[in-house]
Amino acid sequence: MIPTQHEILTPSPLLDARGRLTQAGWSRAPLLDCNLEQAAFYPHSLRFLQRLRIKRWDYYGVTTPDRFFSATLADLGYAGQAFIYTVDFATGEYHEETLTIPPGGGIVLPRNSTAGESRYANGKVRLAFHVTPEERQLAVEWPNFGGQSLTAAITFRVAPEHESTVVVIPIRSNRFYYNRKINCMPATGWLQIGGQRTEIQPETCLGNLDWGRGVWEYRSFWVWASASGFLPDGRTVGLNLGFGFGDTSAATENTLILDGRVHKLGQVDFTYDARDFKRPWHMTSPDGRLDLEFVPFVERVARTNLLVIASQVHQMFGRYRGTVKTDDGEVIAIVGLIGFAEEHHARW
Repeated sequence: MIPTQHEILTPSPLLDARGRLTQAGWSRAPLLDCNLEQAAFYPHSLRFLQRLRIKRWDYYGVTTPDRFFSATLADLGYAGQAFIYTVDFATGEYHEETLTIPPGGGIVLPRNSTAGESRYANGKVRLAFHVTPEERQLAVEWPNFGGQSLTAAITFRVAPEHESTVVVIPIRSNRFYYNRKINCMPATGWLQIGGQRTEIQPETCLGNLDWGRGVWEYRSFWVWASASGFLPDGRTVGLNLGFGFGDTSAATENTLILDGRVHKLGQVDFTYDARDFKRPWHMTSPDGRLDLEFVPFVERVARTNLLVIASQVHQMFGRYRGTVKTDDGEVIAIVGLIGFAEEHHARW
């Protein structure tokens, strides 16, 4: 029997006075105030260590007809990170740059995902994400991106009726994950790498956000799959699928996003070869609503090893094909939709 997905409908604080989740489940908008100052998962004598275990990040990506570009600011407690990367769909080439920043090194992240500014600057590199209720502005300056200067100025439009995939997931020992993902945000602006300029226009380019806050177990694992694109009839279509972390009995993060509306999916089973990530992946749901094949054409591998913190990501870019059924019973045919699927192991 597939568990019922619990939809959160009432605003509240994320955590109560004892540091426990007030609600668990999913929602179409971020209804919970992210009061991380109430987190309480260590004995009182070790409370001073709690800030080192709280993880916060803002990840933005934009899919154009020719490439994917992403910029992230993260505070992992032990250290901060700023990183960017780009993937060329035609050649399969990708490049990324990462800065690891000591605690208190200048990364600023807002309390909630609905407004505020995320920023980092060191006199050379600058990342800034400015959020208002209807727009998300991204500005990046990275002087040495593989020997070339990279600059970007991108605005993502988020209409008031555009829905998000929001999940609140308990993790054992009073830990938790609060996550908001937005797919299919119309994007405007430009990306310049050396002498190559990519114009970003909303008719062909869509953005996505992965906004995460929480307290994870030291050793963690997850799989995440995502896509933002267009159907032949002009409607936008997005996928957000995943598994591998916490107690998802109240809600999974699996959704279809069609023209800005979230269609909630329950359990999704992944089949892939961890010895050869380039082989086709399959995603299916026991209730028959989703049946997808994902065929990779690029493997991006990112590794971090800072002794206490370590991670390994195999992020595959490829094309989705198959079918997915909406809440209303419409069968959506997915043909050649570019997106990604990743396996991530972390010690953090």
